[in-house]
Amino acid sequence: MLIPEVLLLVRLISANPQPQPLSRGVSTVVLASHSFSMNDRYDNSFVNEVFKDNILLTLNFMSDVVKSKAEINWDKVTAPSNYQFSLTPGQGFAFHDKELPQYSQSVVKTTNAHFDSTEGFKSDGNLVGDGVCHLASLMYWTAKDAGLTAIAPKNHNFAKINDVPQEYGVAIYSPTPEENLYIINNLEKTINFNFNYDGQNLTVSVTEEN
Repeated sequence: MLIPEVLLLVRLISANPQPQPLSRGVSTVVLASHSFSMNDRYDNSFVNEVFKDNILLTLNFMSDVVKSKAEINWDKVTAPSNYQFSLTPGQGFAFHDKELPQYSQSVVKTTNAHFDSTEGFKSDGNLVGDGVCHLASLMYWTAKDAGLTAIAPKNHNFAKINDVPQEYGVAIYSPTPEENLYIINNLEKTINFNFNYDGQNLTVSVTEEN
C-alpha cells in the first residue's frame, strides 16, 4: 500500500508527463538553386508551349509518374508538382541511357526518356522533343554551382536558352552519348536533386543531407 506522499507524487507525474526527446531527422543544406519561367522558353507562343510540355513530360518520365505514351494525361503532366531523387557519394546521373563508357558505371539514374514521338513527346515542326535541352541546362547550371562533377560534352551554343547563361547550355540527343549530361556526386554526403514546378516557374535545387 502506497503511503500518501508517494501516492501524491505518482499522481503528479501522471498529470504532468515529462517530454520525450524528439527523434533526430535528416537535415538538409541547399548547395545551389536556379529557376526559370516556363512561359519564357521561346519567344514564339506555340513553340514555347511545345518546349514547356516536353520539359514537363520529361519530369514525369523521370519520376516514373509516366512510363509510356499510353499513360500520358496532359492535365496531370502540366499540373504543379514536386519531385526529388538522391545520389549517394560516387553515384551518377545521365540525362538519357546512351552513355559514354567512362561515366556509365557510376550512373544509377536517368530521365527514363528518349524524347521521341513514340513516348508522346511533341514537335514544334523542327524537332520532336525540342525543349528538353532547357531542363538539362538548368540541371547542369545548378550542379556546377553546387560543386558537383558535371560534364556536358556538347554545348548548346548554336541556340540561346532563355534565362540560362550560355556557358551552361547543354545539347541533348538521346541516341548520341556525346549529346548527354553527366552528373556525379563527388561529395562525401548524399545529395538530392529537387524539382519544383509551381505552375509557372521551374526550380531545380541541390541539397546535401547532414
